[in-house]
Amino acid sequence: MPGPWPGLRRALLGLWAALSLGLLGLSAVAQEPFWADLQPRVALVEGGGSLLNCSTNCPRRERGGLETLRRNGTQRGLRWLARQLVDIREPETQPVCFFRCARRTLQARGLIRTFQRPDRVELMPLPPWQPVGENFTLSCRVPGAGPRGSLTLTLLRGAQELIRRSFVGEPPRARGAVLTATVLARREDHEANFSCRAELDLRPHGLGLFENSSAPRQLRTFTLSPDSPRLAAPRLLEVGLERPVSCALEGLFPASEAHIYLALGDQRLNSKVMREGDALTATATATARAEEEGIGQLVCNVTLGGESRETRENVTVYSFPEPLLTLSEPIAPEGTTVTITCTAGARALVSLDGVQAVGSGQPAQLQLNATENDDRRDFFCDATLEVNGEILSKNRSAELRVLYAPRLDDSGCPRSWTWPEGPEQTLRCEARGNPAPSVHCARPDSGAVLALGLLGPVTRALAGTYRCRAANVLGEAVKDVTLMVEYAPALDSVGCPERITWLEGTEASLSCVAHGVPPPTVSCVRPEEDGVVEGLLRVAREHAGTYRCEATNARGSAAKTVAVTVECEWMHQGVRWGLSGQPGPDFLLLLCHGRPLTVAVSAGVLSGGPGGAEGSGVPRIWTPPPTALIAPPQMDESTCPSNQTWLEGAEVAALTCAAGGRPSPSVRCYREGTRPERQRVSRNDAGTYRCVATNAHGTDARTVTVGVVYRPVVAELAASPPGGVRPGGNFTLTCRAEAWPPAQISNIGLSSNNSTLSVAGAMGSHGGEYECAATNAHGRHARRIMVRVAGEWQLGVGGA
Repeated sequence: MPGPWPGLRRALLGLWAALSLGLLGLSAVAQEPFWADLQPRVALVEGGGSLLNCSTNCPRRERGGLETLRRNGTQRGLRWLARQLVDIREPETQPVCFFRCARRTLQARGLIRTFQRPDRVELMPLPPWQPVGENFTLSCRVPGAGPRGSLTLTLLRGAQELIRRSFVGEPPRARGAVLTATVLARREDHEANFSCRAELDLRPHGLGLFENSSAPRQLRTFTLSPDSPRLAAPRLLEVGLERPVSCALEGLFPASEAHIYLALGDQRLNSKVMREGDALTATATATARAEEEGIGQLVCNVTLGGESRETRENVTVYSFPEPLLTLSEPIAPEGTTVTITCTAGARALVSLDGVQAVGSGQPAQLQLNATENDDRRDFFCDATLEVNGEILSKNRSAELRVLYAPRLDDSGCPRSWTWPEGPEQTLRCEARGNPAPSVHCARPDSGAVLALGLLGPVTRALAGTYRCRAANVLGEAVKDVTLMVEYAPALDSVGCPERITWLEGTEASLSCVAHGVPPPTVSCVRPEEDGVVEGLLRVAREHAGTYRCEATNARGSAAKTVAVTVECEWMHQGVRWGLSGQPGPDFLLLLCHGRPLTVAVSAGVLSGGPGGAEGSGVPRIWTPPPTALIAPPQMDESTCPSNQTWLEGAEVAALTCAAGGRPSPSVRCYREGTRPERQRVSRNDAGTYRCVATNAHGTDARTVTVGVVYRPVVAELAASPPGGVRPGGNFTLTCRAEAWPPAQISNIGLSSNNSTLSVAGAMGSHGGEYECAATNAHGRHARRIMVRVAGEWQLGVGGA
């Protein structure tokens, strides 16, 4: 912008012109009129100062001056006067230049106008929060800037012009300007910057364009739903119990600027706040205090943009302690009187096993004489409380343990068992009693122990009568049980020979006796004839032949071929014949009921036919040589039993298998796979073997099942809990044994499942050393464990 110095130059030029006029001489004065001049006559200057030059052509001025505003410094000449004006504040100033010349007053008037740059551009403050959809006012103020007619104001959103206004036509003296606009708040206006720009355009006056802008102001817009928050809370709240509450409100913008809280009375809850889109949700856990009992309020408040929405819900805080159920004797011997009492709070109504107390706050009570049927009986204590029209209930249960001596009933331990031979079965003899009794079954005659509760194969050797004893600390019960093992029939050579000889004319019956349980029925038939051979027969030659005998019972059948030979009453003599003096063959003359039969004997082979012997010689008795008797191999249950047992650890022995036949057969037994060479029997030797008997006239084979029995070993004896037991606590002892036949556990009071001893409500008398002994027909093994019942106790295990 040009300063005051251009005016000074003009003043100096005027001064030079005045001096030139003075050199023209006095002659010119008489001929020209006198005048006064002011330079510049019209000027636009920046407020604050200007240089004026006042001059005249009067050669002899008497006096003169420059009437103006405040001035600062004056320079004088013969016909001129230059003065610096300062602190020009008025929009317009009219200075007067005058001189007194020839008794006349010469005057020149000027016009000085000032301009003010837009140094201050102010945008009025915006509201802290502006609701979306409502109008707000933007107001821009530019104090003192002017002239106003050269001023333009613009309101901006960021770089976007909202409104622009120029003040053309305003009076020259007008200064300063205000621009106001009404704007509709939008979501996108949130955190937008608004500003005002002022422009003073003095270019038409030979000056420049003066611009300035206000500091930006940020607008924050918001949307707060007119709805109240949705509060999810229980109507009833129990003292000391945690209950979830939640509060949610949608239609919030910006949701990140919203604040939500939950409070129970004057207790602000620790909330977890979640934001999703325009929704805000707060969840918390409310826990009522005893001093808050009664009607209270749960409050949810959401605040945004200086506004808030609130929801209040009444909640009833109540106290309802758990009912108390007590047994005078939680563990009572049979016959003891036990009192059961059920109580609750002062306002609660209780009932014991459905029997209600006489009134609120009163106890319910029941007495009984403990019997076996009451063992493990559950008692139920129910308490009800009415709160704000709603019936609340709580309950508690307790179990009564009744101690009683063992009982061996037919339902748990039948007097007789019937099992098929072979399949694995679990033999059970269970006794009732508390503490749980141990059950031991053994044969009175041999002491053989019956393995109870374990899965194992059933063999006929287990059949017999056993005496079962159930025992606990309160007594003992004894019962005899009979075990019957059913198995399929077997026809052996003793009960049913393979060859039978009858004497013609006598009475005989074809009877075969079979082994089996239940006793089998046996029938014999000739394949070429119909009908079963039964009863006594008058033996005739036609009865000779081959018969098939079959034995049958519920477990299976067995068949066998029987050869029947019918003989006569023989008379025999040997005759030696010689022809032409030469030795001849031996002959045997047989007579059957007077009918002759001639048989030649050569190398043990008989030949000949009916008729008389011819020739001469001396008769003699003939005995057939041994080679005349032949038979194929034959094995049966008596010579090669189908089930054989070896003892683990014994020296390895061959299977007991032999065969009949002539010549004597060789017998070989083998098993699939290669049997490793062992010096002692192991469990791996158990399995199925095949035995084959062979001679020159045939073979016979049998399948033999070998079982390996072994002595018992107590493999595990442990206590639970391992850390110990205090008086009144429970503990369990577990015993596991390995044996075959399965061992019977004794001396520890274990239950019949052969595994555990459980003690409830331990007393000092339960402490001590317990022994677990496993016994079968081949030996016995035991381990011991120490149990101490005290405030502090230790558990140790030892083996024997």
